Amino acid sequence: MSPEPVPTTDPFYEKLVAMNDQNVRKSLSQQITDPASRHFGGVISELTGVPSPTHGGTASHIASMAAALLNPDSAFYHDAGLLARLELAVSYMLNRQHEDGTISLGSTNYHSPPDTGFVVTGFGQLYRLLERDEWPDVKPAADKVKLFLERSIPAMLTGGCHTPNHRWVLTSALAWLHDIFKMDALIARADQWLAEGLDCTEDGEWTERSHGIYNTVNDIMLYHTATLLGRPELLEPVRRNLRMMVYLVHPNGDVVTDYSGRQDFGQRADLSEYFLVYRMMAALDRDPVFAAMSDLSAAHLSRLGPVNNHAVLGYMVFPQTSIEGLERAQLPQQYVKIINEHHPIDRDLAGRVQAGHHDRITHSAMHLAFGSPVARHRDGDVSATVMTRAASVFALRHGQVNLLAVQIFTSFTPGLVEMEHFARTPDGYFMKTDMEKGYNGPIPQEHLPESAQAAISPWYLLPHQLRPVTHLQKHTLAVEVTPGDKEWKLHMRADDMPDVFTQVAFSFNLESKLTGAGLVPIQPHAWFWTDGAVRCECGGNTLELSAGAHDHKLKMIRVNPLQNGVQTLLVNLMTPLDHTFTIRLL
Repeated sequence: MSPEPVPTTDPFYEKLVAMNDQNVRKSLSQQITDPASRHFGGVISELTGVPSPTHGGTASHIASMAAALLNPDSAFYHDAGLLARLELAVSYMLNRQHEDGTISLGSTNYHSPPDTGFVVTGFGQLYRLLERDEWPDVKPAADKVKLFLERSIPAMLTGGCHTPNHRWVLTSALAWLHDIFKMDALIARADQWLAEGLDCTEDGEWTERSHGIYNTVNDIMLYHTATLLGRPELLEPVRRNLRMMVYLVHPNGDVVTDYSGRQDFGQRADLSEYFLVYRMMAALDRDPVFAAMSDLSAAHLSRLGPVNNHAVLGYMVFPQTSIEGLERAQLPQQYVKIINEHHPIDRDLAGRVQAGHHDRITHSAMHLAFGSPVARHRDGDVSATVMTRAASVFALRHGQVNLLAVQIFTSFTPGLVEMEHFARTPDGYFMKTDMEKGYNGPIPQEHLPESAQAAISPWYLLPHQLRPVTHLQKHTLAVEVTPGDKEWKLHMRADDMPDVFTQVAFSFNLESKLTGAGLVPIQPHAWFWTDGAVRCECGGNTLELSAGAHDHKLKMIRVNPLQNGVQTLLVNLMTPLDHTFTIRLL
């Protein structure tokens, strides 16, 4: 039975088809067709120069090829040449699949169950698209896809993860395999992962705080897990996250990455990978907000996505998710939204002692910033973020002028300072961090190991956790953030501990022009901001910032504040300090 016709009244449908056809042309031009190559059939990655069998690599190209072949509106509909190339690509995937059923990411993660799981979720959809089509010529390709899936079962039944989102990647893969092969053991394994509980705050934030990448991984994978296993309760955190994201989009369609806990931190990212899950959830819930966000995602779509979250493949596999005729909500453009204001982060962090892991986990991170408060302000083309437990405390966009980050460094700890405490005030927000640093005394005699009596006593054999702390010092740094009429104030204060070197780094987009009498060059795209005011201009928008200072000459305090791809102003302060920065929108 052929799939239902793709709805052609969707205002974004033609864009999707055109993008997919262009992807196919690119795939064909980059596919290795030399039978002597060990990468025969793979599609070359622009990043590495070699193919990979990953969800964002050749598998994603396969999704575009199949979607074009079976869509009557595509220029490649039933194209025999493309069908042959599709079979080559799927054969490449089989050739790169290890004997244990896994694939390797290539850049890292060798014999990787989670990276295999990404592909399995995509190939599950791909198999359904191919096997239900009436065109007999696609059956060999469908059989190869099914073989890949079948080979992956042992790895999915036994494989582990690295990151929080990988758990839901694996549950989705297990759900798809169960949908196709009907093995009860697959559900039992998924239940083992699900028994750990879902890591999403009441306000909708996932552990990794990654709005540019891993939000959508969690959302789409739990969508599949919930729908395939009949577990509708798993959709509740998906709904919360999608509602939260309404307040984490800049005026130009970029998503907020100012405080991400993953590799999208500070990187430009759009809503592309949100398109499909917003569409699916809008159709399921008949939700006007989700429908409007799906439209916004489609309007800013810059890529079709990996095989597990491929816009056109999903569009065709799930025709029941049409949102034609569904009312669209008016998305807010003026708001103040505090996320995680009431999340019990202090209680949860204190509970780590009972967990017993001593903040150690292999090949991953503890993500101790999970649930930290964040304030979001939007007023037309002005978009601001106030952040705790992040590498930056403040970010602001005014049209095309981007103040990407305000970071604080101290010689006390030493290094980057993250604000740990957050409170709303009558005028704005108060944040602070309480730092401690002491010295380690000698280990009590009764706790010394035998190695301490040997001719050579290795440092790493001593029980350092038993050393008493001496001369404990404490230092508090606070920031008050006050929004006003066309201006923001950042009031930074420290306690009376003298002579602590402090540095504040303001980072801007490269396209902006920075001017000011108090700017002293350090290197290309970096200046000391020694006094007075500076202006930052871009695209007809202007910020005026005051006031600089230069209490010491350090270019860095343990951590280099000067990063590639941005322009940075350094303000050097000494404690005790009480300094106010004013940012005016002109």
